[in-house]
Amino acid sequence: MHIDAVDLRSFYYRTRLGRVAQQALRAALRDLWPDVRGATLAGYGFAAPFLRPFMGEAQRTLCLMPAQQGAFHWPVDGPNRSVLVEERNWPVNAGFFDRILVVHGLETSERPGALLEEVNRCLAPGGKAIFIAPNRTGLWARRDATPFGYGRPYSVGQLERQLQEHGFEPERHTAALYCAPSHKAFWLRTARMAERTGRSFGAQRLAGAIIVETTKLAFAAPRSGSKVAARTPLAVLEGLTGPKPAAGRAARAGFLQR
Repeated sequence: MHIDAVDLRSFYYRTRLGRVAQQALRAALRDLWPDVRGATLAGYGFAAPFLRPFMGEAQRTLCLMPAQQGAFHWPVDGPNRSVLVEERNWPVNAGFFDRILVVHGLETSERPGALLEEVNRCLAPGGKAIFIAPNRTGLWARRDATPFGYGRPYSVGQLERQLQEHGFEPERHTAALYCAPSHKAFWLRTARMAERTGRSFGAQRLAGAIIVETTKLAFAAPRSGSKVAARTPLAVLEGLTGPKPAAGRAARAGFLQR
């Protein structure tokens, strides 16, 4: 079950806990990808908050939002780079992206294997992909007050095995969200200290999110996703100024989002 884009937007941009989570995940991603200059970068799921720091470096940055979730114009201060997609049929040719970030996409997918095959298809040979998922041993997966309390939580081993089965070789893994998943002021004030302490001691079992960086293997995995070149050109790369028609409350709200 996908979370509605309106709810995701509200959490990450309108709550203090969401901003804490955004900062922690951005820091972990930057450690894994310190330099994306010249790359064609995509985020799938609800990746907008985490793509922003890379926009000034990557050659192209694109935000792919699942149809079940809804989509909106992003970024607010520039031409639209968001596209509504079916999770098993992205409107790009094989090998189009150099790097792909998947967040709030895999754990809520009804067919995660098919989604991974589509990610594999769209990633260039030797390309890098990062997958962020709820940690099954962490507190965040046990509370539905945050987006990490929905869908299937994973252990690092479970996630890496699933990725290997679909043509990805895990290279590195890390974790984030060591703070308590609470909106109370005390826990918010101690969030940065908790994050530093958790990362220093490598207490990944306590983290709310696991993060796995992978490389696309040279051989082709079995596919159930798109089997032909995309028939509909990716309009956002042609200068699209507004998002494609979206399902869900995000479409009806008609808001702009950073």
